[in-house]
Amino acid sequence: MDPKLTEVSQIFNRFKAAFVRKDYDNCSNLLSQLKVLLTGFRSLPPLFEDTPNAVHELTIARDIYEHAVVLSVKIEDQDAFERDFFQLKPYYTDASNRLPPSPQEYPILGLNLLRLLVQNRIAEFHTELELLSSTALENPCINHAVELEQSFMEGAYNRVLSARQTVPHDTYVYFMDLLAKTVRDEIAGCSEKAYDYLSLKDAKQILLYSSDQELLEYIKEEHPEWEIKNDSVFFQKAKESAPCKEIPSLQLINQTLSYARELERIV
Repeated sequence: MDPKLTEVSQIFNRFKAAFVRKDYDNCSNLLSQLKVLLTGFRSLPPLFEDTPNAVHELTIARDIYEHAVVLSVKIEDQDAFERDFFQLKPYYTDASNRLPPSPQEYPILGLNLLRLLVQNRIAEFHTELELLSSTALENPCINHAVELEQSFMEGAYNRVLSARQTVPHDTYVYFMDLLAKTVRDEIAGCSEKAYDYLSLKDAKQILLYSSDQELLEYIKEEHPEWEIKNDSVFFQKAKESAPCKEIPSLQLINQTLSYARELERIV
């Protein structure tokens, strides 16, 4: 075996052992070494040179980047996820005719869709979706993200939150928790504008919590300005502290008249 390939294999085995031990700091250090070593393989993207060990090099590189994506989820680093995913993606597209399918392909593609949904990058979500084959769209990992997006757009927040219990892969839990927080923050913002107060029972139901304790912990961490008294949640302080933006009516009128004059000239 090529000495470079042997060195990569040895370091990657150390990486996987550290990953199993949940020694993520060591994993990050080893991953940096692996990425540097991979730059020496001319069979990898974007060159794709037909070297004697091309298939072996492509396979181990794909495996490394798949582990890198999962590691970024474990350490909750969304920027690293995006970088590693885009380094991995050519192995699923450009190198697909050189390598056998990876069992991690659909879970990772679904994970990326979920990330885009969490970050509210809906246009990119649909762009990525358009690039997938009909076979991929039928996969439970992909379908999970698609159904979540539909529920989110419909405002069926109860379906979004309950979907956490049926995640197709354990790596999805991190993004599902972020999505649940986004949903609850959206509901909370609407509630404090729509109501002066809510009973704890109603607040628990609206924010989709199963116990009073969960509700009280959420209020303590995310909305300390809410007041709890007489088994009710009062939003008055939140309304008073919210900045009141003055509408620049005169400026808007002048701009509208200016646009009208310009349109008149064009016509």
